[in-house]
Amino acid sequence: MHSTENAKYLGSRSSLPICCLLLLLLAVVLQPAASQTQSSQRYLQNVDINNANNERLQQILKGSGAGAAPAQIWPQPPLKAIPDVKTELAKLNSTYTYQNDWPANNVKLGAVTAVSFDKAGNVVIFHRVNRVWGQQTFDNRNVYQEQYLGPIRESTILALEPATGAMKYDWGKNFFYMPHGLTVDPEDNVWVTDVAMHQVFKFPPRGGDGKPLLTLGTAFKPGSGKKFCKPTSVAVLDNGDFFVADGYCNARILKYSRAGELITSWGQNSFSGVSYDVAPQNYFAIPHALTLVPELELLCAADRENGRVQCFFSRNGTFHSQYHSQLIGDRLFSMAYTPASGGQLVIVNGPTAELGIHPEHYNEVHGFVLSMRSKQLVSKFGPNNLEFHNPHDVAVTTDGNEIYVAELAPMRIHKFVHRSLTKPLSLSATKDTSNIGTGKAGQENAAPGQTVHHPSGKAILVASLMLLFAGSTFALALLFARRRKRGCLPFGSRSRRHAWEKSDGFKLGGLLDRDRNGFEKLDQQASDEEQDTTTTLASAQYA
Repeated sequence: MHSTENAKYLGSRSSLPICCLLLLLLAVVLQPAASQTQSSQRYLQNVDINNANNERLQQILKGSGAGAAPAQIWPQPPLKAIPDVKTELAKLNSTYTYQNDWPANNVKLGAVTAVSFDKAGNVVIFHRVNRVWGQQTFDNRNVYQEQYLGPIRESTILALEPATGAMKYDWGKNFFYMPHGLTVDPEDNVWVTDVAMHQVFKFPPRGGDGKPLLTLGTAFKPGSGKKFCKPTSVAVLDNGDFFVADGYCNARILKYSRAGELITSWGQNSFSGVSYDVAPQNYFAIPHALTLVPELELLCAADRENGRVQCFFSRNGTFHSQYHSQLIGDRLFSMAYTPASGGQLVIVNGPTAELGIHPEHYNEVHGFVLSMRSKQLVSKFGPNNLEFHNPHDVAVTTDGNEIYVAELAPMRIHKFVHRSLTKPLSLSATKDTSNIGTGKAGQENAAPGQTVHHPSGKAILVASLMLLFAGSTFALALLFARRRKRGCLPFGSRSRRHAWEKSDGFKLGGLLDRDRNGFEKLDQQASDEEQDTTTTLASAQYA
């Protein structure tokens, strides 16, 4: 009897946790999902934020609320109203002019991944020749799968003369497997990263004898600690200390001494395949490029999949500021700094990675100029004022007058010059046709202080030759007509009627009507090469 009652009592006791569990699950299901701006937890996949004694977390959080209660570490600001991106982009003026004829035609390029300047002012680029980063290039452990191809046989580093785009020198044969980042330091040494080899190299000026002065990382073995996993970029201080963006896997930045000894590191991966409205400071979703701001002693990183620039003090890596614009969008591939106009960041974004997921996210791929003072975009630029397809890196001269953009597909290096330096068209080319023949009116319409251009000696010579040719043609036609009437020509007969044998005498219009049918319309279709270029854009999915 007692055993039966005990069994019933235990059965009722065991059913209570089950009921509680069901109620708890029901509450979770019915609870509305938290918005992206309210859930900073989604960034912290590998960190225990409830552990206030986590030293690694405290190091990462320097300058960003370390020591606060876990629920308030990253307070999410209210979501700002999304502007009409298309309308706002249309309002931005273009302050740079595209140089269509640069570089020289004999410069053959693969996917261009990086651009910098040497001490002589040459434009130094890194390109992949015939190598392509595709879905099968790396396995799930980030190990390079095409080592059997061997190193790229052709020169991967080219230096181009800035005025003409002619090649000044080249090197980098039989060494690299998958080029990515390139930086020329103040001493003209060349720093490069290879994502297939998972290594960082320092070469002497112009490559020297082809042997690196310093090598970091273990060839073809991705990892953390002293190893890298697809490092992306390098920035070098005047004293020789340097920074490495260990980008695709570890999502961190490391600072080294001139001798290659690790000083400090910071950053952690927040990439989960979806971009967020607000990302926490000191976290990265692929730190893709680095640039220095010497006046403020800052190092800035392109936080690619978070669509922002994060800047840190170069002394110790503590957070300073971040720059983001909804007009740029959720992907920001590279940026470069110029002290012009009080300090500007020249930025290139990329095509949206969320096609079909967030169709409301309007996206245009341009170069942008952002003022570090106002944190506002001041202008945009692109090839012939159109969009880029897959820009990967950007460099700007110190005076801000020239910008160079490296693009994966189409495989190109682009040059832009500030509009203040471009030569205006001559007045004879832009003058209104209503003023032709009224020189006085033309002078009145000229801007004050502007010289009115008169025909040059060369133009007069060309006009004289054209008049001479027309007169000779008329005289020759008249001579042929008279001789033909007299039967002095060896062809034709006097009984055959011609346009110039009508009773009202010779007319030049008849001769012109006869020859008019000999002209054909020019073909206005693009060349095969231009049409084929557009078909390669979809293949450049990996950077």
